[in-house]
Amino acid sequence: QVQLQESGPGLVKPSQTLSLTCTVSGGSITTNYYYWSWIRQPPGKGLEWIGYIAYSGSTYYSPSLKSRTSISRNTSKNQFTLQLSSVTPEDTAVYYCARGLSYGTMWSDYDYWGQGTQVTVSS
Repeated sequence: QVQLQESGPGLVKPSQTLSLTCTVSGGSITTNYYYWSWIRQPPGKGLEWIGYIAYSGSTYYSPSLKSRTSISRNTSKNQFTLQLSSVTPEDTAVYYCARGLSYGTMWSDYDYWGQGTQVTVSS
């Protein structure tokens, strides 16, 4: 059973960098051919895919967030990390990490999810 757990600060000030870590257990983040994504859901809105880091270590980001997004990994700890820079209140959302054989904006695009973590951007 694969389990994912998000961790990081719940409150970030505007213009700062949001940093979240996803710790994976029950499976390796280097296992072929999985993609490890970050997804968010702003209040009252649908899911928004942010980006992924693949089993190979390659990354791909949403074009709308690409300029502010970086996803990296620590294979020794079986973790991957999201950094979103220059945040504004519009980045307030529940942030999820998830595993899939691809990526998308539907719950069914992924087979395992973290429980989600609320991040609020406010001064």
